[in-house]
Amino acid sequence: MDRQPDQVRVVTPHGREPGPRTPGMDRQQAFATEGTWSGYVRTEAGMVSGWHHHGEWESVIYVLTGALKMEFGPDGADTVEAGPGDFVYVPKGAVHRESNPTAEAADIIVVRAGAGGESTFNVDGPEPG
Repeated sequence: MDRQPDQVRVVTPHGREPGPRTPGMDRQQAFATEGTWSGYVRTEAGMVSGWHHHGEWESVIYVLTGALKMEFGPDGADTVEAGPGDFVYVPKGAVHRESNPTAEAADIIVVRAGAGGESTFNVDGPEPG
């Protein structure tokens, strides 16, 4: 649904569409409009995603279950960890990768706001330090 919604809607789990692809992550799109993207992401236990960024989009992540570890910054040397009930903010253009350091799958909700266009760019790695 890549258009501006013209009415209030509900997207059920079975109504989600495949979201932008990054190795190691199962993104499911709920809504995508000209200025927002929202969806559900599942990461399996022990998973490490590929490096990526979200261009001109800033992201807010809410951890429902499991754990999220995010590496970012020069050489990917900076990290944050979040668990159920935590929010994580990712600024525009921040190259990062996500992992799930636990023995259970992690479920997160992602909401992005930006200038439109592509919202996920897979890259080879972080900027050197």
